[in-house]
Amino acid sequence: MKTVLIVEDEKLIRQGIKTMIQRSGVPVEVIIECNNGEMALDVIREQKVDVMFTDIRMPKMDGIELVKQMQSCEHVPLTVAISGYDDFSYAVEMLRNGVREYILKPVEREKITEILKKLNDEIEKEQEKRIEKKRLGHQQMKHLMLLSNTTEEEIQTLERQYEKEFYDSGYAVLCQNAKERTNLSQGNYIYLSDIEGCDVFVVPEDKLELLLKNELLTGCTGVSAIHHGLRELRAAYLESVMLRKEAFCRNKKEVRAEDGREHIPEGLVQEAGKLTTEAAKLQRVQLIGTDRRDDAARAWGQFFYEVKNGRIEAAEYEACMEDFFREAAKTYRNVIEEGALKEIRGPFAEDCIDVYEEKLMQFIFALWESINSQLDVNRNGQKIQRAVDYIEQNYAKDLNMAVVSNYISMNYSLFSYSFKQYTGSNFVNYLKDIRMREAKRLLAETDMRIIDISQEVGYDNEKHFMKIFKSSCGVSPSEYRRNMRED
Repeated sequence: MKTVLIVEDEKLIRQGIKTMIQRSGVPVEVIIECNNGEMALDVIREQKVDVMFTDIRMPKMDGIELVKQMQSCEHVPLTVAISGYDDFSYAVEMLRNGVREYILKPVEREKITEILKKLNDEIEKEQEKRIEKKRLGHQQMKHLMLLSNTTEEEIQTLERQYEKEFYDSGYAVLCQNAKERTNLSQGNYIYLSDIEGCDVFVVPEDKLELLLKNELLTGCTGVSAIHHGLRELRAAYLESVMLRKEAFCRNKKEVRAEDGREHIPEGLVQEAGKLTTEAAKLQRVQLIGTDRRDDAARAWGQFFYEVKNGRIEAAEYEACMEDFFREAAKTYRNVIEEGALKEIRGPFAEDCIDVYEEKLMQFIFALWESINSQLDVNRNGQKIQRAVDYIEQNYAKDLNMAVVSNYISMNYSLFSYSFKQYTGSNFVNYLKDIRMREAKRLLAETDMRIIDISQEVGYDNEKHFMKIFKSSCGVSPSEYRRNMRED
């Protein structure tokens, strides 16, 4: 529990009760002491008190009067009456006024501990109920905001269940980009996290400016008009989402329902509209696959410029981005890494359009690099295939890697790397395997002398050929021929 109030005019008894509470094992954050009922009533009116221990007989205001008057306070503490034997009749009166426990003087430590544990369990259970009710209430609010086909019966049920806890005066709905938030007080508003990519705040009219000034200081915010009751919650939410998109596109800190629309000459709107045609959208996709990187950057820069100046509206901007991602995923499906589109796809998934534009351009240039890298790989692959064909046709000649790399006009080091990537073997072993394959064929199918076979497959030195053959096949050329003929 957070706060315990001790009301006792005798200082020694009051301090003794405080010590017992501190040693009870029940966690208490704050213990407040008062020596009369008037002072205690002031405390209860000013702050929430969880548990109060009060004497009955006190100057200025006794315990009975204190208990009666505190019933009108916003938060009424769980109360424990403390009295002597001759005050029992007064204690009965206090019990009638909601006092939870009654203990006699002298106060026993075990009794204080027992009562505190009991009341603490009750407070924690009540808090769990409030949290659960609040959670369910927030779920119902999300349900009401998101579903267009909520029936009148459902709305009336929600009003009966939550209207008392909802604002009885006007409220606004505010919408920002969903993100991790650490500075929320959550005291003067309802906070609903990540609804369709947005964080939503339902705030009383008189707390609106305070929220915008503090918790929502950064980011582009859509602010609905003032609405009343749960029945209008969906309309307020949709309004705030639309205004948030407008704030995002215009790089504005906030856009409110009552803000007037800026007049933009029709000619400028029509000119900007050319950037939203199917041809313009397709061009922004196709430019990525060319070597015209600067042209791609200019095309996207012009598009975002017109959006920021209000000549392309938020809805049209959103449609263009969705078309781009759909077409890019189809056109460059062999290049785009899995998950890359998911990270960038939401056209409102940042605090403002400047941040999103920068992130999108990083994605586009990374895609451009991948495409060009893939083209280089493909071109290299074609060259290496020419090298493989050349080796197959000329293995009997004095071949080496320099001769073949020159033949296909490729840098020696790049050829070495690309050849192994393409064939899975280095050049020397690849050439040796081709020569050994042909040597085994000639040994098995002809009566050619071994020295002639050696020269036929590219080895001028017979002993060198025989050494390589045995190392490769495990037997000498003569043994190989004999084994093949016996088979």
